[in-house]
Amino acid sequence: MGLKEMKDAYVSKMDAQLSEWGAKLKEMKAKAEKAAAQGKMDYQQQLQKARAQEKHEQARKKLDEIKAASEERWEALKSGVEGAWNELKKSVDSTKIP
Repeated sequence: MGLKEMKDAYVSKMDAQLSEWGAKLKEMKAKAEKAAAQGKMDYQQQLQKARAQEKHEQARKKLDEIKAASEERWEALKSGVEGAWNELKKSVDSTKIP
Protein backbone atom coordinates (compact mmCIF):
# COMPACT_ATOMS: atom_id res chain seq x y z
CA MET A 1 0.00 0.00 0.00
CA GLY A 2 1.42 3.35 -1.03
CA LEU A 3 1.48 6.58 0.94
CA LYS A 4 -1.55 7.96 -0.89
CA GLU A 5 -3.60 4.84 -0.13
CA MET A 6 -2.48 4.92 3.53
CA LYS A 7 -3.40 8.59 3.76
CA ASP A 8 -6.80 8.00 2.09
CA ALA A 9 -7.53 5.06 4.41
CA TYR A 10 -6.54 7.14 7.45
CA VAL A 11 -8.68 10.08 6.31
CA SER A 12 -11.63 7.75 5.67
CA LYS A 13 -11.22 6.18 9.09
CA MET A 14 -11.05 9.58 10.82
CA ASP A 15 -13.96 10.88 8.74
CA ALA A 16 -16.07 7.89 9.79
CA GLN A 17 -15.05 8.39 13.44
CA LEU A 18 -15.97 12.08 13.27
CA SER A 19 -19.35 11.19 11.74
CA GLU A 20 -19.96 8.67 14.52
CA TRP A 21 -19.00 11.18 17.18
CA GLY A 22 -21.17 13.83 15.51
CA ALA A 23 -24.15 11.50 15.69
CA LYS A 24 -23.44 10.79 19.37
CA LEU A 25 -23.14 14.51 20.09
CA LYS A 26 -26.51 15.17 18.40
CA GLU A 27 -28.04 12.40 20.51
CA MET A 28 -26.48 13.83 23.67
CA LYS A 29 -27.74 17.31 22.76
CA ALA A 30 -31.26 15.99 22.22
CA LYS A 31 -31.14 14.18 25.57
CA ALA A 32 -29.84 17.31 27.28
CA GLU A 33 -32.65 19.40 25.77
CA LYS A 34 -35.20 16.81 26.85
CA ALA A 35 -33.72 16.76 30.36
CA ALA A 36 -33.78 20.57 30.48
CA ALA A 37 -37.43 20.58 29.44
CA GLN A 38 -38.18 17.91 32.05
CA GLY A 39 -36.25 19.94 34.59
CA LYS A 40 -38.41 22.96 33.83
CA MET A 41 -41.53 20.84 34.25
CA ASP A 42 -40.20 19.41 37.51
CA TYR A 43 -39.43 22.95 38.72
CA GLN A 44 -42.96 24.09 37.89
CA GLN A 45 -44.38 21.08 39.72
CA GLN A 46 -42.24 21.89 42.75
CA LEU A 47 -43.51 25.48 42.69
CA GLN A 48 -47.09 24.25 42.55
CA LYS A 49 -46.43 21.93 45.49
CA ALA A 50 -44.84 24.78 47.45
CA ARG A 51 -47.87 27.00 46.76
CA ALA A 52 -50.18 24.19 47.81
CA GLN A 53 -48.20 23.73 51.03
CA GLU A 54 -48.39 27.47 51.71
CA LYS A 55 -52.15 27.46 51.17
CA HIS A 56 -52.43 24.41 53.43
CA GLU A 57 -50.64 26.33 56.20
CA GLN A 58 -52.93 29.34 55.68
CA ALA A 59 -56.02 27.15 55.89
CA ARG A 60 -54.64 25.47 59.04
CA LYS A 61 -54.09 28.89 60.67
CA LYS A 62 -57.62 29.99 59.82
CA LEU A 63 -59.02 26.77 61.25
CA ASP A 64 -56.94 27.25 64.40
CA GLU A 65 -58.41 30.77 64.71
CA ILE A 66 -61.92 29.31 64.59
CA LYS A 67 -61.02 26.67 67.17
CA ALA A 68 -59.76 29.36 69.53
CA ALA A 69 -62.59 31.81 68.82
CA SER A 70 -65.58 32.31 71.02
CA GLU A 71 -68.95 31.10 69.88
CA GLU A 72 -69.93 34.66 68.95
CA ARG A 73 -66.79 35.30 66.90
CA TRP A 74 -66.47 32.03 64.99
CA GLU A 75 -69.25 32.94 62.53
CA ALA A 76 -67.27 36.01 61.47
CA LEU A 77 -64.16 33.87 60.91
CA LYS A 78 -66.02 31.17 59.02
CA SER A 79 -65.90 32.93 55.63
CA GLY A 80 -62.13 33.40 55.95
CA VAL A 81 -61.68 29.70 56.60
CA GLU A 82 -63.93 28.79 53.69
CA GLY A 83 -61.98 31.11 51.38
CA ALA A 84 -58.66 29.62 52.48
CA TRP A 85 -60.15 26.14 52.15
CA ASN A 86 -61.28 26.82 48.56
CA GLU A 87 -57.86 28.23 47.64
CA LEU A 88 -56.20 25.15 49.10
CA LYS A 89 -58.56 22.86 47.20
CA LYS A 90 -57.80 24.62 43.90
CA SER A 91 -54.08 24.47 44.59
CA VAL A 92 -54.12 20.78 45.52
CA ASP A 93 -56.31 19.92 42.53
CA SER A 94 -53.99 21.74 40.13
CA THR A 95 -50.81 20.20 41.53
CA LYS A 96 -49.79 17.30 39.32
CA ILE A 97 -47.84 14.44 40.79
CA PRO A 98 -45.49 12.75 38.29
